[in-house]
Amino acid sequence: MSLTFRSRHTSFFEIDIDSIYASNSIIKSPQNSNVELKRTFSHHLVIIIAKETIHTIRMKALSLLLIAAFGLSGSLAVDRNNFKTCEQSGFCKRLRGFKPEKSQYALNVDSVFVHGNVLSAEVFTVDHDDDKKNILWRYALRLSALADGTFRVEMDEAEPLYPRYRTQIALEGEPKGDGLKLISNENGKLTLSNTQGHKVVITIEPLKIEFVDHTGEVAVVLNENSQLVVEPLRVRREKIGDDDEQGNIVEVSIPEHTDNFYLKTTTSGEPYRLYNLDVFEYELDSPMAIYGAVPVLYSHSSKRSSGVFWHNSAETWVDVVNFSESTVVSSLVNFMTGGQKQRVDASLLLTHNQQSKRSICFQKFSLAYHQSRWNYMDEVDLRTVDEGFDEHDIPADALWLDIEYTDKKKYFTWDAEKFRHPTEMVSNLTAKGRKLVVIIDPHIKREAGYFVHEDCTAKDYYVKNKEGRDYEGWCWPGSSSYPDFFNPEVTQYYIERYKFENFPGTSKDVHIWNDMNEPSVFNGPEITMPKDCRHWKPRNKEDSGLASYWEHSYAAVWTGDNAAEWGFLQASVPMCISLATAGISFCGSDVGGFFKYPEAELMTRWYQAGAYQAFFRAHSHIETKRREPWLYDATTISRIRDAVRRRYALLDFWYTLFYEHSIDGLPVTRPLFQEFPKEEATFTIDNQYLLGDKLLIRPVLEEGVTSVKVYLPGKESGTLWYDVDSYHAVAANGWINLDVTITKIPVYQRGGTIVPRKERVRRASSLMANDPYTLVVALDSNNTAHGTVYIDDGETFDYKSNKYIYGSFDYQPAAIAYKFINKDANYPTRSWVERIVIAGIKNAPKAAKLVQGGKQTPLQMTLHRGNDVLVVRKPGASMAKPWEILFTY
Repeated sequence: MSLTFRSRHTSFFEIDIDSIYASNSIIKSPQNSNVELKRTFSHHLVIIIAKETIHTIRMKALSLLLIAAFGLSGSLAVDRNNFKTCEQSGFCKRLRGFKPEKSQYALNVDSVFVHGNVLSAEVFTVDHDDDKKNILWRYALRLSALADGTFRVEMDEAEPLYPRYRTQIALEGEPKGDGLKLISNENGKLTLSNTQGHKVVITIEPLKIEFVDHTGEVAVVLNENSQLVVEPLRVRREKIGDDDEQGNIVEVSIPEHTDNFYLKTTTSGEPYRLYNLDVFEYELDSPMAIYGAVPVLYSHSSKRSSGVFWHNSAETWVDVVNFSESTVVSSLVNFMTGGQKQRVDASLLLTHNQQSKRSICFQKFSLAYHQSRWNYMDEVDLRTVDEGFDEHDIPADALWLDIEYTDKKKYFTWDAEKFRHPTEMVSNLTAKGRKLVVIIDPHIKREAGYFVHEDCTAKDYYVKNKEGRDYEGWCWPGSSSYPDFFNPEVTQYYIERYKFENFPGTSKDVHIWNDMNEPSVFNGPEITMPKDCRHWKPRNKEDSGLASYWEHSYAAVWTGDNAAEWGFLQASVPMCISLATAGISFCGSDVGGFFKYPEAELMTRWYQAGAYQAFFRAHSHIETKRREPWLYDATTISRIRDAVRRRYALLDFWYTLFYEHSIDGLPVTRPLFQEFPKEEATFTIDNQYLLGDKLLIRPVLEEGVTSVKVYLPGKESGTLWYDVDSYHAVAANGWINLDVTITKIPVYQRGGTIVPRKERVRRASSLMANDPYTLVVALDSNNTAHGTVYIDDGETFDYKSNKYIYGSFDYQPAAIAYKFINKDANYPTRSWVERIVIAGIKNAPKAAKLVQGGKQTPLQMTLHRGNDVLVVRKPGASMAKPWEILFTY
């Protein structure tokens, strides 16, 4: 499932990962090509995949966020008969045990040519029978040095029977290059260097490519264990099962799966599978493919993080095998049946780019609380839910409508009986500051007279079957066809359906929910489209225009059709950490579970967890018992209200994190080891996480517990952690047992940080725009702290004209200063500072005064000795201009 907000658009997600842990493991795979990854360790190595810096590998929202939809009720268990296993894939079965004694690949050193940032050369395979070298196949190798310590390796046949498929849409333009220089050619090895001191050592025969960081340590090795296989395309003589499947290899990451964030070994079971599938009632703790696939993998140790991005959209199987020695070797095999075959195209990631910039993705309301159900059945039902939030004083920013709002599942229409007055319905919401989100699925009902179907048929816009006719599958409308979004003309047509005049009843406050885009085909193989379907193909390079296909889309994801069970609440945490680490920070789960009914304790804990996940939405199946918050007992309502209000108090903090994510690419939701990379105990922790570098979240994920284990990292650096409710400081010392009640989950603010809050929570975030801030200053052991805030109108493109403020807060014992990071800031916010809470203060000042706009104003302070908290009361500082508060002792 993906969520598209319509008024404020950006083209792509950035794939940004600071570090992923993979212990001494091999990620090997069942396919026609294998690449091994060896890591020794030196310093912190990472990648960003972002917008305007080219080495950054930007992923399109629709190409990545393929997360599934709804199913019929019944017992919760996936029907495994619908989905392929490795044993049922001839290619996976054949190559999973591939272990050659010697690599058959060699570099033709006479063909090497280095120009600019690219080395090109011929690679050939040889037959060593009878002590002779018989050349079997020739390949074209291309190695590129990219910005910020990234290298890209591409490999294809020199003279293929027909061109292999090159992945479309995933990259925005060609990556930005770095310099590449040939340093030496001796002892059977070529040595090259980029401008940053990273080197590449290519062994001529057997072919091996080592990537060496600036300290001289090997970070990544391709083909160390001779498992590289790029199977050439051949004339098909016969087909026996799936054994003619062909493909290539490289290392990848593992989102999206339902098991741990850190990778498990797979030698005794199925390999991980990357393939976009609508897996109805998916299992927990499983390597099965589900809704989305993000082909990026990182390895982390106390010395380094490094990784590989596999630029390939084909189906992929990945084995993880542990080794007793310290070397980490990884290899991936990719397999694809039917259609065009794919070439090897991988980017090796050795450093972290912090120069990429792109526009802000999300309107502020998208980060607030959303209420959904399959389905709110009519206008009266929707209005009653809307009023329920006001009656029970629970904030909400958006109500969602599922497929039943349409005229018999014909998208871009309304049910003429149940939703007769969509314009009035929307106006009633917007008058309260709320929004409406409606579903539009990318399958089109095949019904005569339905304008979208008539247009797509007449204009030849549908995906074709292998015979070249419009492909027909079965989805919610019944017989359906699927627009071919590889064709830019189709995409433009589809974009125009969203115009207000083409979708009457909508406005800037109606946003779009995109679902079922795996694509989901109920009667298709593995509940998806057959692999031999035909798609639009550009006639020439100028004809593609793929980079600008979805200029008007950006998306959030959620963890699919989960269930009201504790296991699914637990799984939501590592699933979202994994997606965020792979570049998709806007992740959440269906609060309460899509299937079944959550009892009061589970519902309470889910709201408490969801309040600290980026995408915060309650959603449920059409046949489940209604579970709007006020349908529970009064005590549970109060607890849910508290959880939602905590989210709203931190909305500006979330908004700032996402703005910074758009600048530096760092995930909003972070594994602990990203901020504490040398602390090995953090490497396998995935039931708690960080928001930015400031808040530590440990949701209560277990039933009936009165205490939980919490890990507080940073002992070596003397990090302090402050309970966000009591402001009590705890020195980092690893694991602690913490008492919890049903009203509380462990949330800590890191010492040395400043977090902006808005305590005047209203019914919708739009009504809080000009409300005052409370600044929570958590001092570190040096009595200092730093923080940031981003402010704009939360909705329009005006920020592109510098109508925004990106400000910093700096606390020293002598003063706290607010300054503009963007010097040409021009946003007339009416928000101000009503309170400053300074936690961890040991030596309280005797007096304070505000200095702003040439005026000095004395301030009142209150010291709370019980928890060493100083409160500066009503400083009244405007956030529209820089200010300073001076302390005297």
